[in-house]
Amino acid sequence: MMFTPGETEPSEHRGGEPQGTVPTFAPRIQVNFNRRELDRILDLYGRKVAAGEWRDYAIDFLKDRAVFSVFRRSSEMPIYRIEKHPRLARRQGAYSVISVTGLILKRGHELERVLRVLDKSLSVIAN
Repeated sequence: MMFTPGETEPSEHRGGEPQGTVPTFAPRIQVNFNRRELDRILDLYGRKVAAGEWRDYAIDFLKDRAVFSVFRRSSEMPIYRIEKHPRLARRQGAYSVISVTGLILKRGHELERVLRVLDKSLSVIAN
């Protein structure tokens, strides 16, 4: 194959970085649930599945928040979203439960308390 001056073969070293090194990229920072948080969420999820209320879930780890979405059927919109926003930790609290309409049902600093809005079976009613 003939090359005209100025052209290079695709496999040929073009300069700019030492040959044989892999370019480094800045690590993508994302928010996630830690093991304790995920255990608590999945415990609630398991009870709701056993009761026939929930059927599927999805977890998204985004740059600014982590989202655990709960579905009644896998082909529809999530009925609830459990979100962790570390940026809001000092203000309203990092955790929130959001309904399908976008209404924030509960927000707080402790995941355990925020999840109580979904866990009606553990509610204590005093007369």
